[in-house]
Amino acid sequence: MVAPLRAEIARETGTDELDALVPEWLTVPDVAEVAGVDQREVRRWLQERELVAVRRGERAVAQVPAGFVTPEGPLNHLKGTLSVLADSGFTDTESIAWLYTPDDTLPGTPVDALKANRKTEIRRRAQALSF
Repeated sequence: MVAPLRAEIARETGTDELDALVPEWLTVPDVAEVAGVDQREVRRWLQERELVAVRRGERAVAQVPAGFVTPEGPLNHLKGTLSVLADSGFTDTESIAWLYTPDDTLPGTPVDALKANRKTEIRRRAQALSF
């Protein structure tokens, strides 16, 4: 089961931009602890794209932005938003960067808007990116 998981996780070498945008990262065991589930469930979320991760650090460990995880599991409305971004041609890394890039017209970031249940506005903006 590890091999398919690796295929789902973006392997990026230049994560400096993401490190500047994303304040906190969680490994798979950390996500499991926050959500109160076992690591198999977290891997399922990654495979089903309810969450996305990038490989970071010297050991290229899969990590998820902490803002994507709640005690109930993946952030509400994240999966659909990730699907819209993927349909617009965004990689996982680009999707994370877009979700964490401040936007004065929101205000805040798209991930902040998702946390505030403003999925329609965020998905509309994500769809507009493909044009």
